[in-house]
Amino acid sequence: MNTAVAPNRLDWQRLALWSVLLLFAVFFLLPMYVMLTTSLKDMAQIREGNLLSLPTAPSFDAWSKAWSHACTGIDCGGLRPFFMNSVLMVIPAVLISTLLGAINGYVLSKWRFKGSELMFALMLFGVFMPMQVVLLPMSQILGWMGIASSVWGLVLVHVVAGLPSTTLFFRNYYVGLPDELVKAAMLDGAGFWRIFWRIVLPLSTPITVVTLIWQFTNIWNDFLYGIVFSGAGSKPITVGLNNLANTTSSVKEYNVDMAAAMIAGLPTLFVYIVAGKYFVRGLTAGAVKG
Repeated sequence: MNTAVAPNRLDWQRLALWSVLLLFAVFFLLPMYVMLTTSLKDMAQIREGNLLSLPTAPSFDAWSKAWSHACTGIDCGGLRPFFMNSVLMVIPAVLISTLLGAINGYVLSKWRFKGSELMFALMLFGVFMPMQVVLLPMSQILGWMGIASSVWGLVLVHVVAGLPSTTLFFRNYYVGLPDELVKAAMLDGAGFWRIFWRIVLPLSTPITVVTLIWQFTNIWNDFLYGIVFSGAGSKPITVGLNNLANTTSSVKEYNVDMAAAMIAGLPTLFVYIVAGKYFVRGLTAGAVKG
């Protein structure tokens, strides 16, 4: 008799679980739904006041204007130049910070030296340090180097800011790799760099994917560094979106604002849709161990 009741009880538990998960999914996806539908409406339908209604005549005119014609202050060139600045900034910053983090993690886990644990602890402190602390000294350094208010200055800032996190990820992952791999390679005559490129790095795919996604998301969505260290021709997409939303005009075009927000968020959304499952696998493979 107990065996007949157990499946029913299991079904009710599963139904309750799926109901809760569906409720949370709707809660978190509702803002995106509002943004997307509003961006496809014209102003006449928006003025009707039904925020959740579907567009009666979907149009990408607001997207086109947000991309190439919307005013961001006194400039009416849309988000396109800001988007390209973010692309030029994100790609080298993500690749360089990930590579340096892999090298740091490799050294601190497999080539320990006197004081390496202290060095790792000091680098780890950077993960919890408020970003505002480095604004003044970093601006002075960028000025001394002659790259202030440039895309390359933003690249340097994000590489330095991302090193503590990337080092933490790779170091904790490499601790789980057998030391015998490195020792066997050393017996065969392989040196520091050959072991890294031929043995350690090929085994780092899960944590590399995690780090790439993590860095891409942080750098693309950053606003503080973008507004402080950028110049007139190097502002990233987040600054452009802020300028567009705060530009006053005779008629507030909410569809253009929502289209601009969608354009700014599409790259990170695309990355998580395509590589989200690899991100979870990489985390479970050791990115947050230790």
